Amino acid sequence: MAKEILLKNIDKVHTTKMGVDRIKKNLDLDNIDVVEYCKNKVLDENCSIYKQGKNWYCEIDNIIITINSYSYTIITAHKLRR
Repeated sequence: MAKEILLKNIDKVHTTKMGVDRIKKNLDLDNIDVVEYCKNKVLDENCSIYKQGKNWYCEIDNIIITINSYSYTIITAHKLRR
């Protein structure tokens, strides 16, 4: 299952400088390590993880984190609009 692959490779998860800025803006985060923040969300047992195309989508606490399944790059994270 895709979820186990992502969890097994959680140490590879990273993002770019632009990704950090985008995630901070989208989630209203301040002085925080966004990669660690996202990893902790993904590792939470309540996180719903599914793979669609080339990306993993991780939904928890009314946010969704998008991670590229090949490079383990966090592409973006944003609040879910319900």
